[in-house]
Amino acid sequence: MENQDQNNNKKWNSVGNGIFIGCMFVGLGIGMYFDKTSIGVLVGMGIGFIASSIAKSKL
Repeated sequence: MENQDQNNNKKWNSVGNGIFIGCMFVGLGIGMYFDKTSIGVLVGMGIGFIASSIAKSKL
């Protein structure tokens, strides 16, 4: 039973990491479009942290 929980946690951690990286790159792209790259990356990272923590909490 414990082994199954560990595998499930690994899956959600992987999903959370992918969400974070995706949000960061979307923020980077939007920031580059508006000529504010650093702001776009910071906004993307903030949204990515929030989204990945929601995904890891399995809501």
